[in-house]
Amino acid sequence: MSEPDNTEFLHGLEIEVEAELDIAESSHFEDAARTPVSEWQFDPTDAERYEVNLRGLLGAVEAVEDGERGHR
Repeated sequence: MSEPDNTEFLHGLEIEVEAELDIAESSHFEDAARTPVSEWQFDPTDAERYEVNLRGLLGAVEAVEDGERGHR
């Protein structure tokens, strides 16, 4: 993969992860934790873990992008 393609890929990945993070943040998993387990549409712990993982992925993408910029 050439450098311009890598830059475009990373930028696109960053946009996708940010969009998914926006969705995860708006899910209000903490509200679901207050309802009876039988009414859960998702496990609030899994939703929180997913959001944490998205933040980690976003940080990794940003670190790679910063590294790419530093090598130019």
